Amino acid sequence: MKRQRNGFTLIEVLVALFIMAIMAALAWRGVDGMVRSRDISQERLDQTAKLQTAIAQFEQDLAGVQRAAGLDGLQFDGATLRITRRSGQGLQVVAWTIQPDPSGVPWRRWASPVTTRAAELRDFWTQAQRLLGNEAGTLNVLPAVAQWQVYFFQGGTWANAQSSGDLAPPPAQGASAPPQTQLPLGVRIVLGFAPGSGQTGTLTRDLRLGP
Repeated sequence: MKRQRNGFTLIEVLVALFIMAIMAALAWRGVDGMVRSRDISQERLDQTAKLQTAIAQFEQDLAGVQRAAGLDGLQFDGATLRITRRSGQGLQVVAWTIQPDPSGVPWRRWASPVTTRAAELRDFWTQAQRLLGNEAGTLNVLPAVAQWQVYFFQGGTWANAQSSGDLAPPPAQGASAPPQTQLPLGVRIVLGFAPGSGQTGTLTRDLRLGP
């Protein structure tokens, strides 16, 4: 008479455990892939939000451009764009620039204190041309920008912002002031993104200058 077997043999238990281990590993790989995809998507969303905020601030700065103290109000030297703008009851100088540092090449915005004194405004204008990146009022708006270029819309066409522009109308009769260039009607920026920025390729934005 054949004896009835109860339970499982050791081989059967080991085979079952092996199959369960494979299934658990496959499941973990799937979950890990989902988490990585979520993290990458979130990082890209965060970088896109930072970019949109930076462009909005840049546009706001341009909307407040105003000449004062014999300054052109808007000037680009190939690395730094300097702006004199209205702010509250006074004026301030704002500088947008890219400067390499140990963390990469961030796109920075520096804003001077607001002033009503012409001499102080001219001092801030000069200071904005030799920024080190650690001054009070400096903010890293984007972490990794490989390059940027600025164009002005003047004379019915886009031109390199470093080229000479048209002269502004002369001052009223009897007034004496150095000649100034005519403010452009618009500003075009072209940003090239570096690895690690969360962005690819280049971004071109055309912005209308404030009245």
